[in-house]
Amino acid sequence: MAENLSAILAKLRAGRVRILWLVLGAMLLVSALPLLLYHRQVLKLSQDKLVDTERVQQTELTRSLSQELQQFESNITQQLMSDRQILVLSGLIQDVEDPAAEPKVTRLLENSVESNPSTFLYLTAVGKSGKGTSASQGNFQAEKDPFVSKALQRAFITCVQSPQLGSVKFRSDPLALEPDNQPAFVIAIPLNVNQQFTGMIAAVVSLKPILHRLKDASVRGRSVFVVDQQGHIVAHHDTAKFTPGEDVSSNSTVVARVRSLPHELRSTETLRFTEMENKHQVEMIGTYSTFPEVNWAVIAQRSLSEARADAGVTELNRQALTFVSVVVLIAIIVGYLFAVAISQPIHGLAASTRAISRGEFHQRTKVQGASEISELAENFNKMAGDIEEYIEKLKEAAEANRELFLGSIRMLAAAIDEKDPYTRGHSGRVAKYSTLIGRELGLSEEELDRLRIAALLHDVGKIGVDDRVLKKPGALTAEEFELMKQHTVKGANIMRPVSQLKEMLPGIELHHEHMDGRGYPYGLTAPQIPLMARVIAVADTLDAMTTNRPYQTAMELESALTRIKALTGAKFDAVIVAALDAAVTSGKLRLTAVEVQV
Repeated sequence: MAENLSAILAKLRAGRVRILWLVLGAMLLVSALPLLLYHRQVLKLSQDKLVDTERVQQTELTRSLSQELQQFESNITQQLMSDRQILVLSGLIQDVEDPAAEPKVTRLLENSVESNPSTFLYLTAVGKSGKGTSASQGNFQAEKDPFVSKALQRAFITCVQSPQLGSVKFRSDPLALEPDNQPAFVIAIPLNVNQQFTGMIAAVVSLKPILHRLKDASVRGRSVFVVDQQGHIVAHHDTAKFTPGEDVSSNSTVVARVRSLPHELRSTETLRFTEMENKHQVEMIGTYSTFPEVNWAVIAQRSLSEARADAGVTELNRQALTFVSVVVLIAIIVGYLFAVAISQPIHGLAASTRAISRGEFHQRTKVQGASEISELAENFNKMAGDIEEYIEKLKEAAEANRELFLGSIRMLAAAIDEKDPYTRGHSGRVAKYSTLIGRELGLSEEELDRLRIAALLHDVGKIGVDDRVLKKPGALTAEEFELMKQHTVKGANIMRPVSQLKEMLPGIELHHEHMDGRGYPYGLTAPQIPLMARVIAVADTLDAMTTNRPYQTAMELESALTRIKALTGAKFDAVIVAALDAAVTSGKLRLTAVEVQV
């Protein structure tokens, strides 16, 4: 130690006093001093620290679960709002009871239930008379559960009395579903046209995902559950002991506190209290976090005796003292080493670092100074070279991945076309024609890329169409045509899980919509049909007319163009047809007898 002190004093006399003291002081301040103060408090107030630690953990846990519940409720609300918007766009909102509209409404509800299997147990859309259609998960039957039926009736009455559109008009009290007391609730929003009530959309929502989360959080003696602001259980990790809808405000100090709060107040608070357990007073600590959006609160509580046993206070104090001693020693040694080594080339390294941060990866720093800094400079230069090399490799890999992605799309499109020998190469040609039309419209390269991929995949839903219908040589019956029409929605559902294809879904799902609203699957009209779908519709029709099919002979390009022009306004967008005409007139678009690679 004496030799070390002599060495330090020698360094001080060598003119490095300022940097040494700055670094040593900073290292001690940011590392050792807070730990020393903390250790002193641990020895003196270990009990208070234990309570504070539990309070922080409970606060973070309840707030986190509150946010998850808010997000859960928000997602459900957004799904119902989306379903209502689809009803608006498809013109079905005026009368969901209409027998002609029932298949489309049912399909919409079934798609929503299938898209949310862990939340929607039952989804219904009813009209002004309370009749309509529904979809359910598994064997769930809402009408056989009297509590669910009453909740749905109350939801209908509420929506009738408040038909103005909003996010949510009704949310029921907690429900317990048989056979295992599964927590659930009913949520509903009204339907209206011109402020006139036309019906409602309602859902029976399962809280099973939240129940799993509560069970995961209820560990080491901690109990976590959800109540409403009337003190009723919404979801409890111990479903055998606590039933959804049960009033527990008289048995829990924390729940009683929640019940006394204003419903619109967002609050998080920790309480210390005592409860009787096996005829003994048990000191407890509990925290609640309310979220007024649904008038619920998340509660976490735990006995202090279990917290002490879990924390190991004595062992914590011993470890804290050892840790502080080690940190102080390391801080002194590391601070000294840095102080004597970093003064010379630090500005050069900083300048080179700024250059690298600007993307100038060719920048290098001069190797000089102490061995540590010299080594750092060499490693810095090597890092800069490696980064420059990696950037080039990443660019090459990105391009390779893009080609692989497009190749996969092409192979998928080819596989679809191969199901029917008369449509071989159809997807490739539609993609080519769509791209040419898009260029005439002045679309950017990024927009053209999305259009090309959507066109390649526009018939992907035919994978799910029966070969008997798909390969039928003659005209389809009405029933067969209904089956064929499902390929648009099926294709969108197949591609929807692929996040990279999110922006291509309109082209896949809506390319059979007509400008006059007589298309499918939703009967959208001109303002509601995206540009991508309009372009693919024209390109798809052009290829269908100019290739041999079982029910027709291929037409000449000019004849097909004349037929398409005749359908302008009713089926096709005039702007898209004009772009097609321009591409044909300029010679950019020509028919080809071979399969096109795009």
